[in-house]
Amino acid sequence: MSVTILVDADACPVKDEVYRVAWRHAVPVKIVSNSRLRVSDHPLIERIVVSDGFDAADDWIAAAANAHSVVITADILLADRALKAGAAVLAPTGKPFTAASIGPAIATRAIMADLRAGMSDGIGGPPPFSKADRSQFLQALDAALVRLKRGA
Repeated sequence: MSVTILVDADACPVKDEVYRVAWRHAVPVKIVSNSRLRVSDHPLIERIVVSDGFDAADDWIAAAANAHSVVITADILLADRALKAGAAVLAPTGKPFTAASIGPAIATRAIMADLRAGMSDGIGGPPPFSKADRSQFLQALDAALVRLKRGA
């Protein structure tokens, strides 16, 4: 079974970086979204448009994820589902989600949701996406693909 990259694409800031690494490794990419996004016209890139139902893209990715997949998502709950399916999971910043880190990430997400719900003026979101984040992502995706290809 070949390695595949599955991208939770609706708000993914690193699609171009995914393409570059995928082309270098000759790995197919599935860009999954609720709406039709512009994607690179390349034989390794496949656009998957799912319904606009709640979590439809997440459900598609979770069903397709396996031990030969790298899932790219900032969604912690999708990351948990993909890990349970055996996939390697990376945030767009390059930070890997692992079995050891996902529990605390889910707990932090719940705490932050409670805090946001209780504050009328809101609290800040994540820091702006930086060049360093892109660089770290490129390195992390490359390393994840090398690991999976060696294990395949």
